[in-house]
Amino acid sequence: MYKTIIRPILFLFSPEVVHNLVVKAIKIGFFIPGVRNLVQHVFTCRNSLLERNVFGIRFSNPIGLAAGFDKNAESYKNLSAFGFSFIEIGTVTPKPQPGNPRPRSFRLKKDLALINRMGFNNMGVLYVKEMLKKSRGNVIIGGNIGKNTDTPNHLAIDDYIMCFKELYQVVDYLVVNVSCPNITDLKELQDKEKLGEILHELTSLRKKEAIYKPILLKVSPDLTNLQLAEAVETARRAGLDGFVATNTTTSREGLVTDNLKLNAIGNGGLSGLPLRERSTEIIKLIHQQTNGSMPIIGSGGIMKPEDALEKIDAGASLVQLYTGFIYEGPGLAKRICKKILMNQG
Repeated sequence: MYKTIIRPILFLFSPEVVHNLVVKAIKIGFFIPGVRNLVQHVFTCRNSLLERNVFGIRFSNPIGLAAGFDKNAESYKNLSAFGFSFIEIGTVTPKPQPGNPRPRSFRLKKDLALINRMGFNNMGVLYVKEMLKKSRGNVIIGGNIGKNTDTPNHLAIDDYIMCFKELYQVVDYLVVNVSCPNITDLKELQDKEKLGEILHELTSLRKKEAIYKPILLKVSPDLTNLQLAEAVETARRAGLDGFVATNTTTSREGLVTDNLKLNAIGNGGLSGLPLRERSTEIIKLIHQQTNGSMPIIGSGGIMKPEDALEKIDAGASLVQLYTGFIYEGPGLAKRICKKILMNQG
């Protein structure tokens, strides 16, 4: 029903308009008594065999929603009803910022992909912190943190420190995002010296906290294998707990969409099916380099249950959806869980 009726109607509108409409529709619908419970019943797969203990946290299943969908931590409780055991909010910056000019999100329907150049649009860390203080049920929350666009790179560490301090008490884990292609010069922070400085500072701050919470690094699929190895080693030396692999890509290689349309769209990070192979390759490389000692959240190109299993087989402990959730609909998390159970059985 979703792919034959609902999706064609939604795809008549721009991705950002649809996103806002869907979030509002879910919020309004869940005010009706019994609707939330019905949605949870339809879209959630409950089985103790799906439980995972990763980073010292117990996940009811290994499926999460990637950062970017709930930027301001306004919808995580509602979204968890669609079968996700964890929601990653953000990317969050110290100050509110509008992001890049619209249009800034585009569908490549022939490729089952999206291109976005949102630019870390969010309401700022203090707003997000207040949203996360509300009752959230059993959903696990990850906090994806970044720098403001107008913050020069030599001061970026201060932005990460502020977000870390403000969110530490209200999230279950944190993700350091230095790999988004839509923030000017952000990728320069992936240099091992600059990256090492940020990560060492954050792990030092964690030592002052009463409760230990995991810190992860989100890596770019556009790193060379040598650059990836350096980033992994830098994270290991800093005392990080794991990785999110991967962010979106600037590559347009192998796309079916014609160049005329791609040129009209312009810059942005590509997500969806074309990212699947490189994302899985990076998971394998990290898993091999760390001998499986640092857990990985696999993200990128998961469009069907087999894609999720591919990432788990490559070394991912958990997986995240985003573009697949948009193209395949709200039942994808449950279908993945059922496939996992079939394989375990």
